[in-house]
Amino acid sequence: MFSRKTALIWILIAIISCTGFFVSKWSLLEDVDADDNSHYTRIKTFAESLSLVKKNYVEEVDEKDLVYGAIKGMLSSLDPHSSFMPPEAFKEMQIDTKGEFGGLGIQIGIKDNMLTIIAPIEDTPADKAGVQAGDKIIKIDGESTKDISLVDAVARLRGPKGTSVTITIMREGLEEPMDIAIVRDIIKLKSVKYKVLEDNIGYVKLTQFQEKSAGDLKKAMKKLTESNINALVLDLRNNPGGLLKGAVDVTSQFLPPGKLVVYIKGRDGDKNEFETQNGNTYFDYPMVVLVNGGSASASEIVAGALQDWGKAVVLGTETFGKGSVQTVIPLSDGSALRLTTARYYTPKGRSIQTTGITPDIIVKLETKDGTKTHPVLREKDLDKHLENDVSKEGSDLQQGGDEEPIEVPLKIDEGNDNQLQRAVDLLKGLRILKELPKTG
Repeated sequence: MFSRKTALIWILIAIISCTGFFVSKWSLLEDVDADDNSHYTRIKTFAESLSLVKKNYVEEVDEKDLVYGAIKGMLSSLDPHSSFMPPEAFKEMQIDTKGEFGGLGIQIGIKDNMLTIIAPIEDTPADKAGVQAGDKIIKIDGESTKDISLVDAVARLRGPKGTSVTITIMREGLEEPMDIAIVRDIIKLKSVKYKVLEDNIGYVKLTQFQEKSAGDLKKAMKKLTESNINALVLDLRNNPGGLLKGAVDVTSQFLPPGKLVVYIKGRDGDKNEFETQNGNTYFDYPMVVLVNGGSASASEIVAGALQDWGKAVVLGTETFGKGSVQTVIPLSDGSALRLTTARYYTPKGRSIQTTGITPDIIVKLETKDGTKTHPVLREKDLDKHLENDVSKEGSDLQQGGDEEPIEVPLKIDEGNDNQLQRAVDLLKGLRILKELPKTG
């Protein structure tokens, strides 16, 4: 018989986007109500089933495997970002934030109940092996991926440098499945790249939100400032997200202190707000933020905050639409639950879930004849995704989204990047207008 318990647990708030998540400390007080008879009746049913399987199954089974399997099934019945992590997978999740791990270099999701590649990461083993966005992984080392969870898929795809894994994929246009053997390598995700463009316009590409991203961005901005830039392009295209703290710290570098960056709200309706914290130092340049369908979670937080405060013009195409919060709760045996517990909202109260951030200026990436493209996989395409609670209420703050599937190039050609050129032209135009002599 279960007794009444009260447990205080320190947990991690995480918004998961493929390889990244957001982390912040929270306190959770959970009351287990012993008077909830239906609750304990169902627990009793589970205990009976576990006992029957252990005693009567044709072969001997490990009780831990049965319990883990049951928990995995329970979490898989929820949204696509809730899951159970065995101890090894929990350790892997914590490694993600370091920006270095042994693996292939792909972002994955579940679409139509199939393990699907969202995008390969540039210059990784998967990218060099010819893996493409939209590929369906039907086998890993000959074993079917039917009903596999994302956590299990990541565990099977990652491994020590130099080891090989064979994925069997289905791709549009292929008549039969194709095997691709890939040798794992250390995936080092350099999160910040920068340079000076024409007319002293600074350019920063942020590829992911890791522990060091905000610090690396600050160093890059100082270097660009020393180069006497007069405007800035912040490129968040194909950035799958990362740490919540990183998103807040990045936004803090472009807004005054005390400005709301994002707030989260759970089932109880209580808000938890995150504001800029930067003393009185921030980089006050005219800005354009580049986004596309691969810009997710933390990227959407940054773009949404800068857009809401009128700090930057957002240019490109609609973002991924990942606007839910996952709470990672460590369990006593070293495993953990990753449970969706809230949605997050921009300073003006927009929910990004499924709709994403709509740019101020829509610019689709142009492609040359013969350029290979792939359809954009977004949050609303994932199985069992949460709906947007704001748009259902008909809020005039919620922006609409594209309904037609978008085809984008497999890679962005720097020499033919019309989105970046439009951003540069816009910033040059703003500077010219500012310098025009005033008439009275």
